[in-house]
Amino acid sequence: MSTPNYAGAEFDLISKGLLSPENHVNPQPQSRYHLVVVGAGPAGLISAIGAAGLGAKVALIERHEMGGDCLNVGCMPSKSLLAFSKRPEADFQQAFGWLRQVRAGIAPHDSVERYTEAGVDVFLGDAAFNDAGQICVGDIALNARRIALCTGASAGVPPIPGLREAQPLTNETVFDLKDAPKSLAILGAGAIGCELAQVFARLGVKVSLFELADRVLPNETPRASAAVAHALEATGVELYLGQGVREVRGSGTIVSGEEEINCERILVALGRKPNTHSLNLEAAGVALTPQGFVQTNAKLQTTNKAIYAAGDCAANLQFTHHADAQARALIQNTLFAPTAKVDRLIVPHCTYTDPEVASVGENPASLEKRGTAFDTYEFDLNELDRSRADPRVLEEATQHAEVYTVKGSDKILGATIVGYDAGELLAPIGLMMTNGLGLSAAAKTIFSYPTRSEFLKRLGDAYSRTRMTPAVAKGFRWWLDRTL
Repeated sequence: MSTPNYAGAEFDLISKGLLSPENHVNPQPQSRYHLVVVGAGPAGLISAIGAAGLGAKVALIERHEMGGDCLNVGCMPSKSLLAFSKRPEADFQQAFGWLRQVRAGIAPHDSVERYTEAGVDVFLGDAAFNDAGQICVGDIALNARRIALCTGASAGVPPIPGLREAQPLTNETVFDLKDAPKSLAILGAGAIGCELAQVFARLGVKVSLFELADRVLPNETPRASAAVAHALEATGVELYLGQGVREVRGSGTIVSGEEEINCERILVALGRKPNTHSLNLEAAGVALTPQGFVQTNAKLQTTNKAIYAAGDCAANLQFTHHADAQARALIQNTLFAPTAKVDRLIVPHCTYTDPEVASVGENPASLEKRGTAFDTYEFDLNELDRSRADPRVLEEATQHAEVYTVKGSDKILGATIVGYDAGELLAPIGLMMTNGLGLSAAAKTIFSYPTRSEFLKRLGDAYSRTRMTPAVAKGFRWWLDRTL
């Protein structure tokens, strides 16, 4: 693997040339489109190329760069840094050069050229509805049978006194850093905050992580939070939990509780806001929720039945794979009979720290809040023979899997996995939940030996043992006594 020893500016030029080429000339609009898609992030890209592949006339509008947050300022840059920073003696310039190289390598897949060749009319510019309710790029109105709003979301900066004046970094700017700061304060210990805290600490930056809740990853189980907190502290991250930030003074003095912590730069990882404010949606009869998301029904229709919305601008679950699933339903509903629904999707998620934390469905806190009786089946992943044979896995201080089922039943309600490759280990559980398979199905399945996926069979066996009630055991003994 070749590794640049600089920040990789040439790779940024490659990416920009593919995703937002300066020489691009917007096409002459067709008289009418089956579908006009606004926004070229994951939801918009899949909607556009999928519809075009079925023979529809499609236009795609993007105001910035093709690929959206996932490619440019989200999933791929952060995961590239996480992977590279595991290397012994990895430095900042090498790591950031690598992320730009990875991004440039993926850019052709999301490029203007690829979508144009696939039959999509790509328009670069700002989109908005005019007073007549038509979708426009600048002063060009596009005539469409259906419109899909896939405009995504952007980083939110809370109204903490002095924060904006300190010019904080967000996910939209942190990956553009050319040099490492000596110290970094990260506000918010959700997935983004924890991942980047671990990255920068590995790269030699002094990191302070602040969270209003009393633990990191507050939406995960306390056991998962404790495992990640331990790993962060072992990497050198200083945790400030349960008190939040009251004020920012100057360019980087954080006031938290009664403490003042000085840092060179601040990174905000405190949530996201939907990109809906500049679209003039009121003119098109499209309503927003109180939080600013596009209001949709289970079929992704807005309050204007000819306009649909998918992805981060319309969903609280802001994951690329969720946008992908919504886009597939959107293609069905905009081009054909609107029968596809997205209100019962099984949507997993993963935080890619070491250890990883992967979850799907419910957890004990959400089940208890709803008053749902449940059973918990758990397994220590360090007990697997494959784990014992792999020093990378044994480096994880704690690894475990938990599956939650309906009380007295094998119906899976949710799962949490903490450890090496947790996101991969969670995948079969999502498959089982989506297809209505209970935990007992794992006991009947043959897994290769030795593999880490064997944990699922162990959990299935644990469920099967609960079926051995005293009455069943007595019946077995009666039969065995008479067949000896």
